[in-house]
Amino acid sequence: MSRFQGADSEVGRLRSVIIHRPGAELKRVAPRDAGRLLFAGIPWAERARQEHDGLAAVLRDHGVQVLYLTELLQDVLEYGSARQQAIAAALGSAVLGDELAGQVRHHLDGLDPETLAEVLICGLAAGEFRAGRGAVYQLLGPTDFIIDPLPNLVFVRDLSVWIGDRVAVASPVARGRRREALLAEVIYRHHPLFAGTKMLYSADLEPLDGGDVVLAAPGVIAVGCSGQTAPPGVERLARRVFDAGLAHTVLAVGLNCRQRTTRLDTICTMLDVDTVLMRPATAYSLTARAITPRGDGLRVSHLQAFLGAMADAIGVDRLRLVETDLDPVASRGQWDDAGNVLALGPRLVVSHERNVTTNARLQECGVEVIRVPASELGGARGGPRSMCCPIARDPAVLPDEWSSPVPRSRLPEPGHLLATS
Repeated sequence: MSRFQGADSEVGRLRSVIIHRPGAELKRVAPRDAGRLLFAGIPWAERARQEHDGLAAVLRDHGVQVLYLTELLQDVLEYGSARQQAIAAALGSAVLGDELAGQVRHHLDGLDPETLAEVLICGLAAGEFRAGRGAVYQLLGPTDFIIDPLPNLVFVRDLSVWIGDRVAVASPVARGRRREALLAEVIYRHHPLFAGTKMLYSADLEPLDGGDVVLAAPGVIAVGCSGQTAPPGVERLARRVFDAGLAHTVLAVGLNCRQRTTRLDTICTMLDVDTVLMRPATAYSLTARAITPRGDGLRVSHLQAFLGAMADAIGVDRLRLVETDLDPVASRGQWDDAGNVLALGPRLVVSHERNVTTNARLQECGVEVIRVPASELGGARGGPRSMCCPIARDPAVLPDEWSSPVPRSRLPEPGHLLATS
């Protein structure tokens, strides 16, 4: 099998994804930690795993290769350089003091890859670290975490996005999420599956969230400017995709920066190369600026309607719009994960079963909907798309009258998966 990976859209036939099966990290979250969760509440871990396994089964049934982040991490922790980077990421976000940090580093250095991966994801409580000593350690309670767990890791799409044949690792604002992105970066830099892959972005740069990046069409990338993604991040990403020849237009989309859960992929999901799923109020109020290369600099357009700007960049008269069902009052518990469906191919999506009205509307518009349960995994605006990081899609199928400015040589041949051995 080919080792090639890449994507030029959100709707090309899905071939390979990275997902994270929720584990013990969900059991290690106390009510006091609920504010940093990307779930509506503290999830029931066992049911969350069952629901996630159901999503993985749907992917496999449709010919998608499923790679688990934990297993990839265990693989790379066999290498000394990867181990040191992963340990440094865990200790760099902790306030331990020199003495305790040194003790913890020595402890982590002695763990086997499987155990180390578990600690990096599930955390390390003071009561579990019997070798601790010194003032800092003595001031900690047994349930205080020396290394915090990563309960939001299930939303892996926020951590990285593939653009063409390159990967952009996110640079999250939240401390815990930055650790997650650093683990993803360790995997991309050291796992043999991704040998030779060039990186467009890394976790040490300006704030950029993978959930804010939408591959609208070949050559067109929409990036949300939100509380998670800063304008300098949009600018740097735009320069790099232009320099790499991976896009001709980047749409900078203004979002509500006061809502930490707002990401572009919860507001706009591609269903086909010319069809989008959006909340009705947002569809007609969202604005964007088109960024295009100009000599050694960038040209930024005037503010315009988002859907109009996207249509102009793609080269169509207008986009087809399917509206989600979201009444701000009646659907408050659902939020808008209905707008976060995962496309397995053109007009074929995976959606949470509770999005009853939206799923019905999709089917009325000729979109096939595969429903999966999500009583526990339904987060604060996180749906199936947020839980899958596509690393290989077939090139988007464009109508005959369209032409893609991005060289097809940068994209995988149809039907190729990643070699896992």
